[in-house]
Amino acid sequence: MNCIVLGRAEAFASKNSVGHSFVDGLFMGLGFTWGLTLLGMVRELLGTGCIFGYSLIGGADGMLMMILPPGGFIALGLLMALINHLRNRNVKKA
Repeated sequence: MNCIVLGRAEAFASKNSVGHSFVDGLFMGLGFTWGLTLLGMVRELLGTGCIFGYSLIGGADGMLMMILPPGGFIALGLLMALINHLRNRNVKKA
């Protein structure tokens, strides 16, 4: 993943000023951090029933698969499906 982020930053910086590149890098970093945090929260919630150590699903053991590496791909797929569903729903209303 870091290669994707660095490659995109380098491509943007090579065609823009230092100021624009700084702002782009700052907001791309914040967006990437937000995305990873959301993905981690979904995995943690489904895997253990907790977020940041606070139990949200009382008495639930969770799904072991979600805290293992394949769970990251499953959670990412679920988040992408949810985002696509919400986008398609908004497009149909407009």
